[in-house]
Amino acid sequence: MDTEHTEQTTEFLLPRSRTANERLHAMIPGGAHTYAKGDDQYPENLTPVISHGRGAHVWDIDGNRYVEYGSGLRSVSLGHAHPRVTEAVRREIDRGSNFVRPSIVEVEAAERFLATVPTAEMVKFAKNGSDATTAAVRLARAATGRPRVAICADHPFFSVDDWFIGTTPMSAGIPAATNELTVAFPYGDLAATEELLARYPDEVACLILEPATHTEPPPGYLAGLRELADRHGCVLIFDEMITGFRWSEAGAQGLYGVVPDLSTFGKALGNGFAVSALAGRRELMELGGLRHSGDRVFLLSTTHGAETHSLAAAMAVQTIYAEEGVTARLHTLGEKLAADVRAAAADMGVGEHIVVRGRASNLVFATLDENGQPSQQYRTLFLRRLLEGGVLAPSFVVSSALSDADIDHTVDVVARACAVYRKALDAADPTPWLGGRPVKPVFRRLE
Repeated sequence: MDTEHTEQTTEFLLPRSRTANERLHAMIPGGAHTYAKGDDQYPENLTPVISHGRGAHVWDIDGNRYVEYGSGLRSVSLGHAHPRVTEAVRREIDRGSNFVRPSIVEVEAAERFLATVPTAEMVKFAKNGSDATTAAVRLARAATGRPRVAICADHPFFSVDDWFIGTTPMSAGIPAATNELTVAFPYGDLAATEELLARYPDEVACLILEPATHTEPPPGYLAGLRELADRHGCVLIFDEMITGFRWSEAGAQGLYGVVPDLSTFGKALGNGFAVSALAGRRELMELGGLRHSGDRVFLLSTTHGAETHSLAAAMAVQTIYAEEGVTARLHTLGEKLAADVRAAAADMGVGEHIVVRGRASNLVFATLDENGQPSQQYRTLFLRRLLEGGVLAPSFVVSSALSDADIDHTVDVVARACAVYRKALDAADPTPWLGGRPVKPVFRRLE
């Protein structure tokens, strides 16, 4: 494939990327630093290794260009190498990035964040989402004196730490005693959540969930959770890693008007630079500080948590969102993409099998087999055709850098993929079109 949008043929299977993948696996467990980026998530021999990106496009080391969706696992919402963000970062790097005492940038970044998320009273920055959510859980346990954590069973990921990973199929290495302290509740079901809290009276420290995902919260649900948490004396934690900025600048809490006790932000906050945030009520957050007389909580203490360039990136992102109406643009782009993909799938007779879901700013797709069941084989077929057409799309999560031409190209490629999908459905066997083993779910017990 050249540097224009053209069809890639299967005779050219990314030789440089294949060699680089072997080098990655020789040195890095899993061949990537995030399981969702692993080559098992992509069709065999179609696992590009990225050279660079700009805007809504990335180039692999074989010289192929792709329209990219889900950029940086939803972190690069403004597009790669956004000039205002990179300029802010460059300016701070030239002034030094880390010191033995707090930088004035930490003051400015905290002020800016709390102005953007006015439901929070204090904030502490870190480098990744797991540290922030685990700090929130620790605060909740310290504040309530209770051991159990209640997680939303319908949300796929909260942390790399034991309190969550012990509940997944990849629980090797985590003691059973730790797993027993985490319990689960279903999203959207207040009665089931109340039953859980009643089953463990005065034991549940917190309820932690994403306030919204692929479906809107049922009417009154978040307010009902707020009331349940208050009545049962537990802390309500919103994981806003994805909803932050994509739902509104102040996250889902700003959109739906329900105030959690604690919330965590990341991903879009830095447009690809490593920064996350734990925010919340002062009386809880201060437990990790110096201005109280109770037992101290080891909240967040990270050498690199307040690197000046990442905080500068976060401030630039917040400014751009406010000045340019980025959230609205994400919705506009997503609505066009969803409508056009659905139309293309319907035209090819697979509208009930390639299903686009989610809020317009956070679209995913499901690939269903001839029986209407989710299928990794059909996902493999679909991803292979997208990649061959120059579309890198583990999801359809948009960035604001996408153009109408990018979306039109994507829809053309989707239409061609749907034609192949129809053939596989008619044969009731996608195997001839897979080109190798199927893609695999991230969370699985065995290889």
